[in-house]
Formats: sequence, structure tokens, C-alpha cells
Amino acid sequence: MVCSLKLESDLQAEALVNDGKTYLKQFTVGNLIKKYATPSSFLKVDDKLNISSSIMSLVLPLIMNNTVFRGSGFITKALVGLASGKVGKTLDAEHLSAIFNSVKSWFGSKKKKDKPVGYVDYGIPPDSETY
Repeated sequence: MVCSLKLESDLQAEALVNDGKTYLKQFTVGNLIKKYATPSSFLKVDDKLNISSSIMSLVLPLIMNNTVFRGSGFITKALVGLASGKVGKTLDAEHLSAIFNSVKSWFGSKKKKDKPVGYVDYGIPPDSETY
């Protein structure tokens, strides 16, 4: 009776250790990267938190003031910052990918038009035994 209880206790201890290892294994760095660092998961997170619009509302005024409106005054930079911040909040991952694809299509390479392939005569008569 005592031996069976000790054996059962050992089996339960092994099961707890194995379950604990599998539970902790799901929180390793590699497993977290595999789980959360995919493009589809970024879009799902972006739909909930709207990360891209928050980033764009901060980055877009800096880009506009440092490139286009470099020599302008304080009031102009403040107005541009407010306007581009509002525009940045409306941009999300789908809008950014659509803008990127449209800009990419402007600079896309010219595709060569393939000539239609007609009948090619190799000199073998149609009623020969090679067919």
C-alpha cells in the first residue's frame, strides 16, 4: 500500500515537472518571436491598438518640418505639425501599405510584352511516327 502511494506520488511529481516545463517553454524568447513577430499578427495588433497611426502622428510632423518646411518660421512649423499630426492619426497599416504599393507601381519596371507563340514548324511531318 505504501509503495503504491509512493509510486503514484512520483508519477504525479514527474507529470507536474513536465507540465511546468511545457508551460514555461511557451514563454521563451524564440517562441514569443515566432508567435508575435509575423506580419498578420502586427496587423491584428494594429487594428486593436492602432500603433502605426500613433507612430505616424509623431514621425510625420518631424519629417515635414525637417524636409519641406526647413526654413520656415515657428508659427508655420507649429501649424504644419498640428495638421500633419492629425493626418498621421488617420493613417493605419492598410493605408500605409496601399500608399507604398501605389508609389512602388510608379517606379515599377516596364514589363516586356511577350510575342504570341504561334505554330512552330520543326520540320517533322505530322504523320510521322515521332508523335
